[in-house]
Amino acid sequence: MAEQYVASDKRTGLEVAVTGEFPPAHEDRIRIARTATLFTRLMSTILSTENESQRRERFLAVETQLELAEALIREDMEEVQRLMQQTMERMGISKEQLDELARRIIDQFGQGPEGPGSEPPLFPEN
Repeated sequence: MAEQYVASDKRTGLEVAVTGEFPPAHEDRIRIARTATLFTRLMSTILSTENESQRRERFLAVETQLELAEALIREDMEEVQRLMQQTMERMGISKEQLDELARRIIDQFGQGPEGPGSEPPLFPEN
């Protein structure tokens, strides 16, 4: 039988319901409640933004972060790289600038445990 958790924002009255089969572990249920509450507050804050362009930018920022989090959880590093590169491009940072930054980081902190040349490019060509 499906269960439901409803989170509401007192400032705006916005409610978000999460319905599904929840794990029995108490700690998992706490995480479901906290995540739903945070998401509700976040949506409420964005929706209360009066400036349309700022509201859209905020939605886009949250969407991108959620997509990135989901790709990281699935361990889809190709998608993580794509989303990061897309975000940087939106910010006006080119692939060449990212590659230069990666080179500087490697120069300053060294290579990974496998040594020089062992790491794949940070932002490979599409």
